[in-house]
Amino acid sequence: MEENDGKLKAGKSLQSCCKYHWLGKLSFLIPIVLLPLLVHGYIDDSPEFKCLYLVCTMALFWITEAIPLYLTSLFPVIFLPLLGILSSDEVFRLFFSDTVVMFLGSLLIALAIEYSNLHHRIALQTILVVGCSPRRLHFGLVMVTCFISLWISNSATTAMMCPIVKAVLDEMNSQNIFQVYMTQEEEPMEEGDPPHPSMISLAFYFGIAYASTVGGCGTLIGTGTNLTFKGLYDTRFPQSKEKIDFPIFMAYSFPIVVVVNILLVYLSLQVTHMGLFRPNSKVGQEVKLGAQGQNVVKDLIKERHKELGPMSCHEIQVAIMFLLMVVLLFTRKPGFVPGWGDFLNAKGIGSAPPVWLPAILLFALPTQYTFFKYCCGKAPFTGVTLDACLSWVYVHKYTPFGLCFLLGGGFALAEGSKVSGMAKMLGDSMKFVSSLPAIMVQAICIILGLFCTAFSSNVAICNILIPIFCEMALAIKMHPLLLTLPPSLAISMAYHLPVSTPPNAIISGYAAIKTKYMAVAGILPTFWALVLLVLNTATWGKLIYPATSEFPDWALENHTERYFLYYDDLQLSY
Repeated sequence: MEENDGKLKAGKSLQSCCKYHWLGKLSFLIPIVLLPLLVHGYIDDSPEFKCLYLVCTMALFWITEAIPLYLTSLFPVIFLPLLGILSSDEVFRLFFSDTVVMFLGSLLIALAIEYSNLHHRIALQTILVVGCSPRRLHFGLVMVTCFISLWISNSATTAMMCPIVKAVLDEMNSQNIFQVYMTQEEEPMEEGDPPHPSMISLAFYFGIAYASTVGGCGTLIGTGTNLTFKGLYDTRFPQSKEKIDFPIFMAYSFPIVVVVNILLVYLSLQVTHMGLFRPNSKVGQEVKLGAQGQNVVKDLIKERHKELGPMSCHEIQVAIMFLLMVVLLFTRKPGFVPGWGDFLNAKGIGSAPPVWLPAILLFALPTQYTFFKYCCGKAPFTGVTLDACLSWVYVHKYTPFGLCFLLGGGFALAEGSKVSGMAKMLGDSMKFVSSLPAIMVQAICIILGLFCTAFSSNVAICNILIPIFCEMALAIKMHPLLLTLPPSLAISMAYHLPVSTPPNAIISGYAAIKTKYMAVAGILPTFWALVLLVLNTATWGKLIYPATSEFPDWALENHTERYFLYYDDLQLSY
């Protein structure tokens, strides 16, 4: 009997160990399981397989999060020099490239908007203008979230909008305008768990999360994935005549990928969650009754807006600095006319200086100018110091510096893949798709991006897939932009799981949304993402980048150069 009890306890102990400590075990198992790749690389003196070992290890660590994402991103600092692929100096330069610095500057501008509370004013004012019936309110929240997400990170936008949505829904619940939470029969919950949002409430939460994701695709600074793509493309093809600049990127993605996409996402949620075209359904009837109580919601929004008071000097200055950043980014090198960057381009001006000029000014400008009244006055003077428009303490506390490691680690990994020949090896293995129509090849790359991003970090997936697509484009002689830009946008459009992207995770935790509802809600938005990205590439994208219709000479030269370098390396290894 005692022996059976001992076996039972041992079994439970093993089960508990596997349940709660599996990540720790994976951190040891992953490098050991992949070790044959490294051994093969050393036996054959093949840098491609050495780099492949590092890429596969980092990919599995990123997907499983066996150790934090940001720490995994620092692997290239250690292993690229140890494996003889890149020197330490080359690796460290990639961790502080123009793209990384631009990303950090855009985070500071976003924090300044939050610090001044300007984002709340924009959100509430827009909702008042659009209207407060359930459908109009949903439309207003989705559109304002999409607009704000163009300029600040999608995670910050979602976190900002969640309390606004909750306040609106709570008011609806208190006035019995429509059902805000599911009943115990509709969605059984354990004792102590919060009630699950109803289908209408889910439409609001999914709306702001998906709008943040779509809006982030509209500008280079909207999400880290866009900047990751820019860094990877510029590093791989520095001689490319088709540049990834702020105005050109926005012109490419904004009309179809953002505007048309967000309208279709809104309509999809209206159909699936708010009974659009189904007026006799239970949800449709609730929305119809809710329209009769829009005055209650309008009063709530007006009260919130009134609490903000008149626009402060602090908010005005932040708005001016934000507009200055946008103007400087647009006019640096517009592409169709010479910009200020062309006139001052003695040493090459990147995208970071236009972002950092207003960011630094925000630390110097005071929130108010009351000190002027003391200039011509007499003592005694006040000894109270004035706050700046942006506080370094606030920045230090809320800036996700780890994202810079994630970007830099991806750039270093991509450069290592290129130098070692690994990306070329994988790209050449995809030559079989050269017999397919170009539009089908692009669709395959987009589908790969949409599928992979559902299970892991967007930036991590971008760092893994884009270098492979670059080499694949050279191997099958298609313009590299056709196989990299659409998939990079697809990688941002993750709608199915909480782990797919930060906005999904934020609403899932904030509103206690079960994964099954998110998985189903993301089906139509994912379908629209695929259709619109393929359509955009074949139509509007050709107008913005007309040279992508043919395989460019600079890519042919690059391909030939890489071939001979790769051949020389093989000769030396033998």
